[in-house]
Amino acid sequence: MEINIPEVVGEVTAAFNRYEKALNTNDVVTLDGLFWKSPHTLRYGIGEQLYGHDQIAAFRAGRDPGFVLNRDLLKLWIVTYGRDFGTANCEFRRHGATRTGRQSHTWMRTADGWRIVAAHVSLLGEATPMKTS
Repeated sequence: MEINIPEVVGEVTAAFNRYEKALNTNDVVTLDGLFWKSPHTLRYGIGEQLYGHDQIAAFRAGRDPGFVLNRDLLKLWIVTYGRDFGTANCEFRRHGATRTGRQSHTWMRTADGWRIVAAHVSLLGEATPMKTS
């Protein structure tokens, strides 16, 4: 199996960037479309565990339509495995926040294009000052 075939890395990166733009503008239609429409899809959020595309779509539909995330990516790490599978992991910070977050996506090529089959979002604890002696 080939790891990080350049054109496949480019495709997964483009799909991730499309997701990131939709997330930061609360484009629910695009967000829903980027998740695999399957009962096998999984999304663990900061406060929710969603099993299957229907639960993920219902979660997004239940959000305030004015919700805007606004975050900056601190690091993006994409690795592809062959031509049809890849992971995208990032560190982020929401505007005005002090905590760093982490997000992971598992992407799979489908007949409809690249889709997220599993996702996880978490926040690190509050930053604490280092002790000096």
